[in-house]
Amino acid sequence: MPKPRGKYGVDAPGVPAGLAVGGVAELVLAVVLFAVGWPIPALVLLVGGMTMVVAAAVFAHTTLRGKFQVWDEELDRLGLTGSERVLDLGCGRGLVLIKAAGRLRDGSATGLDLWTRDQSGNSREATLANARAEGVGDRVELVTGDMRDLPFEDGSFDLVVSSLAVHNIPDREGRAAAVREAFRVLAPGGRLRLADFRHARDYAEILRECAAADVRVYDLGRRFWYGGPHARTLMVACERP
Repeated sequence: MPKPRGKYGVDAPGVPAGLAVGGVAELVLAVVLFAVGWPIPALVLLVGGMTMVVAAAVFAHTTLRGKFQVWDEELDRLGLTGSERVLDLGCGRGLVLIKAAGRLRDGSATGLDLWTRDQSGNSREATLANARAEGVGDRVELVTGDMRDLPFEDGSFDLVVSSLAVHNIPDREGRAAAVREAFRVLAPGGRLRLADFRHARDYAEILRECAAADVRVYDLGRRFWYGGPHARTLMVACERP
């Protein structure tokens, strides 16, 4: 995988930081307890601290490298012709958006976001800077908008992607609306790839209700774990007939 030229931040930066700090604190306390002769609580803290530190490292690998590799493979499997119209929902600083744009010749890649702070340094300006740094600024358009009410006509896109975004909608009805909107803007024959570590099977059921074809849910593997298997990322895939 070529080294990214853009700066893509860290997903939910407080989580790995909290895990790392908490883990180190527990390890230090474990050493103290061993020293004063309390081996059983010390052992408990030792195991807990090591678990937290490992989880922080796994989380950091996912957000800084693993997800890049997985999305490269997913986009390669799609076999884009280069003329597609692509939409990235909750594009953040543009990781998936820019990777898709790099596979286009005369197509276009649109990123939609509300530019919240779930990702460190998330902003429209940061995404534009990344697109320019990766040499795809001429193929990228950014829209500030809510994925529950997309400002696009039916059938506007050949490919809709989303990575770790839909779960940020706090209510079930809102997430359902976002998934329905993603399907609505797909052109006939268009494809959807929606990665998330929560609610993936709910998304798949909504797409089946929309009469989507070939609805699948599959595990994206250890490179997309946010701390461990308890927060593994699943891909929801389908096509519009």
